Amino acid sequence: MALRPHLFVPTTDETTRFTSPSTGPRERFNVPARDRAAHAQTLVEQLEAVAPQAIARAKEQRALGLDAGLGIYLRFDSEPNFPLKFESLDVTRSGIQLCNVRTLPDNTMQATVFVPENKLELFLRKIEAYRDENTTPRAEGGIARPKNQDLVESISHIQLAALEALWTEETLPFPDQEAPVTWEVWLRREPRVDHLARLRGYAEHFNLAVGDQVLTFVDRIVVLVRGTAHDLARSVDILGMIAEIRLPKVTAEFFTAMTSIDQQAWIDDLSARLVPPGANTSYVCLLDTGVNRGHPLLTPLVAQTDLHTYKPAWNVDDRYGHGTEMAGLASFGDLTDVLAAQGQVNCTHRIESVKLINPDDPHDSTLYGAVTAESISRVEVTAARNRVFCMSITSTDGRDRGRPSAWSARVDELAAGLDGGPKRLFVISAGNTVADQRRHYPASNFTDSIHDPAQSWNALTIGGYTDKVAIDGTKWPQWQPLAPRGDLAASSCTSATWSRWPFKPDIVMEAGNLASNPTIVDPADLDDLQLLTTAHNFATRLGLITFGDTSAAAALASRYAAMLWSKYPSMRPETVRALMVHFAEWTPAMRARFVNDDGRPDYKTLLRCCGYGVPNLPRLLSSVDNRLTLIAESELEPFFKDGSDIKTREMRPHALPWPIDVLSDLGNTEVVMRVTLSYFIEPSPGGRGWTPRYGYQSHGLRFAVRNPLESTADFERRINKFARDDEYKAPGLSDPGWRFGRLSGLTSVGSLHSDVWHGTAAALAARRHLAVYPTMGWWNKRPHLEAWDRTAHYSLVVTIETPGIETDIYTPVATQIGVPVEIEI
Repeated sequence: MALRPHLFVPTTDETTRFTSPSTGPRERFNVPARDRAAHAQTLVEQLEAVAPQAIARAKEQRALGLDAGLGIYLRFDSEPNFPLKFESLDVTRSGIQLCNVRTLPDNTMQATVFVPENKLELFLRKIEAYRDENTTPRAEGGIARPKNQDLVESISHIQLAALEALWTEETLPFPDQEAPVTWEVWLRREPRVDHLARLRGYAEHFNLAVGDQVLTFVDRIVVLVRGTAHDLARSVDILGMIAEIRLPKVTAEFFTAMTSIDQQAWIDDLSARLVPPGANTSYVCLLDTGVNRGHPLLTPLVAQTDLHTYKPAWNVDDRYGHGTEMAGLASFGDLTDVLAAQGQVNCTHRIESVKLINPDDPHDSTLYGAVTAESISRVEVTAARNRVFCMSITSTDGRDRGRPSAWSARVDELAAGLDGGPKRLFVISAGNTVADQRRHYPASNFTDSIHDPAQSWNALTIGGYTDKVAIDGTKWPQWQPLAPRGDLAASSCTSATWSRWPFKPDIVMEAGNLASNPTIVDPADLDDLQLLTTAHNFATRLGLITFGDTSAAAALASRYAAMLWSKYPSMRPETVRALMVHFAEWTPAMRARFVNDDGRPDYKTLLRCCGYGVPNLPRLLSSVDNRLTLIAESELEPFFKDGSDIKTREMRPHALPWPIDVLSDLGNTEVVMRVTLSYFIEPSPGGRGWTPRYGYQSHGLRFAVRNPLESTADFERRINKFARDDEYKAPGLSDPGWRFGRLSGLTSVGSLHSDVWHGTAAALAARRHLAVYPTMGWWNKRPHLEAWDRTAHYSLVVTIETPGIETDIYTPVATQIGVPVEIEI
């Protein structure tokens, strides 16, 4: 679908007097409506059609000399926009293994399952039990349900799986059938069969070449295989050992193992492909150890006049290395990917630097708030720019446990512009776990708290996760990645030990990985598992160096924010922060790790450890025809003085432009809405207890969304006590579908709130009305400070999506607000 710019919605709705908010319940597993007998018969017939193929496949396997591990691959599909109960397809006690789960562009979930010989009968029994038997109600008067209902009704189709069903590269097309390709093959691992040895033994028979390097996980073995898709498919059909296939990734070790001459050739090639940004662009301002702009990759992006220092005696250069390494990642992301790519590289933003720290001349730690403020003033005097202030200089003193410090409170003030300057966007690393405790991963993530000043309410705090798991097994035998792919990085601190302070980090970005060896106590820092960036001592040594931990994650997040701000230069800092969270999501590994005893997601711990997840860059930058993002930047006056009392003053309704006709036509189609509210608070860091009177935040804001079954007037009465008369009775309407829901309390801490709603298009058509309203803080509880008449600014982001449905909800809304419908190049 065509890429479109996000839409900014002018605020035209008048504020109304306000007094009180509301809540909503949890969602449950959603399955399509089925005719029980007919659906069971359809699935039985599909399984029976597969049975002769299973028998024929087993004969072929035996003819090849195999006597164990025989079986076939089945593909189970859901209905579009409905989940598949794929966990129930994994029956390990019977040898049935779930290999992979994919979500297709039409939002169909697809699971590929290996089924051993003679085990098809198990699925037949499950379907027949669904058709013929009911569950026993848990309580008297309860409702009996068909057995296996969620599993069977979630399945739309069953068929024999082709090789393409094992392809798990979501953003890459499946290679041509006859083109030789180097595949990253993920083998199933089971005690009775050595699948790697079997693959090596039959590789020549199938015209395949198997690499020497091997990566072993608890239930998978990864190896590189060279051959065509056609030949690999034949081996899958006969050998039945593959769980999934991907394309291999180049690692940083490929470049760090080079000589300086070889590295320089790659650097020169990339330098020739760089297209510098235009004059009016955003900047990443690094508050770090300085930057050496003479590096060939940084010279086009860093002007000499944009290098500053806290102390003139320090000079502006980087003698320690950290700042130049941050600059490379903030400019390009992981250079491993950029160097290996082809074509020109369009740079979107530039780099500034303030040398905030000099390890040879350390600050008194109690002065870092002042040092930070002074350093910011040094750079702001040069020009008014959209700056992303990136800081990974943090204190390892973890005693705050989320409680604001002088440093974090000063950051909050600077972000809110309370020093008389502009509002500012801070991106701060969450801090790194103690190195000698990482052997205890993942327990060490829970015990190491977010570092000061990353507990700042107004900053965007960045933790780390990792997708880097490939190790050269020849060079590093017995070494395995410490963190699984997609999981929290070993270096990332969390707020797991905090109780009433905001959830931190806000998001996570790639932070690299460590390697573990069963014969060695401490994990190792291998280049294979790190990010590649610009080296500060490029003139005398290598020009490229590996880098990682939450410093790297913060640099990557700053790059995303700067790219966003360059595209939408009129955005407020609160809006950039909102969008970074709004388009973040948890990886499957995060969701799998953080679950409650009942198997449901442990959202509180997820937020405390992973924030809202990993941002999706394409979604961050653009809408598409079937995914529309609306942005409203507004304000309200939370309080007013009535005699000697300070009372809540107003809420602001938002009647958003909405594709009502399109959504109504879609009827029961599954759709998604996400709402994010971002604002900056004024801090009061005195430690006088967690109460509205002596609490840290000046005020709070919340959002509410109209239910499908209520009128606009009923919506206002539900959330606003001031609008009710004496006879008002709460309607008792439930609003299922929200990820968190109002009762959980997960959207009521901090100054950044986000929630996701799933439901039908018909229900979404009636949900264009939202409202933002105030909650208590010290502005209204401490009248002698005379802050009750201040204005609260906020950014509200709403995205609606019809996943997998090729429909246009963008154009009707753009037309309503008078915006030309653009297609981005």
